[in-house]
Amino acid sequence: MSESIIEIKNLNLTYENDEISYTALKDINLSINEGEFICIVGSSGCGKSTLLSVLEGLNKASSGEVLINGKQVTGPGTERAVVFQHYSLFPWMTAKQNIAFAVYETNKKTRKLSKKESLEIAQEFLEKVDLKGFENKLPGLLSGGMQQRVAIARALACNPKILLMDEPFGALDAKIRENLQELLLKLWRTDEKKKTVIFVTHDLSEAIFLADRIVFMLPKEIHEVIDVKIPRPRTRKDVYMCKEYSEINDKLKNLFYEGDHNVVQPGGESI
Repeated sequence: MSESIIEIKNLNLTYENDEISYTALKDINLSINEGEFICIVGSSGCGKSTLLSVLEGLNKASSGEVLINGKQVTGPGTERAVVFQHYSLFPWMTAKQNIAFAVYETNKKTRKLSKKESLEIAQEFLEKVDLKGFENKLPGLLSGGMQQRVAIARALACNPKILLMDEPFGALDAKIRENLQELLLKLWRTDEKKKTVIFVTHDLSEAIFLADRIVFMLPKEIHEVIDVKIPRPRTRKDVYMCKEYSEINDKLKNLFYEGDHNVVQPGGESI
């Protein structure tokens, strides 16, 4: 196994104001290896997206730390790219311009790429996500699935070491969702140097299909980390038919329903 690229150590995050003190993350410890595909699952409000926001550098831990290649995360960085559930494309830019802008800005400080070179990279990645011919379309003229392809292409075109994905297929219908899962696995597997992917989802089948390991969260904390030893490359039929899929699916369902997993809201009320 590759060396770890991300180390989360004794991480706690508490929101405080004059009226309440609410702990969102408690004693999170996790080591993620370079090139791993990690899925984070758990009930709504358990802290999945909050943990991802700390990895992004958008939320600061109250105590503990996140290290990437041994360096503490203090804010966003070019070694990380993010894909959200909602596509976050600039509506006044074409698909190609959205990607080229991100590539150019990522490399702006080092002056490694010209605007022309950024456009060439954008074209390359649009073709990788099967959007050749849609380069000059504005986001509003693309379907939801196409917009998410652009968002994935934009993230990958910036050549990050780490790809953070927050329920990126959650707003799509089942067929498009499956197509994008397969596309993502193909892009990840065939990359010259595989990205490290941390993928938040509430869909158990999606997590098993994609992941090397599944991190199951209870409210505020990691409850269990499950290895997914299904061989790669994976086809959907092979995955769904194998014994390991059924075993992991049953285990995850049991984890969801065993005990009291109610999410505690600020003020002490549960839902």
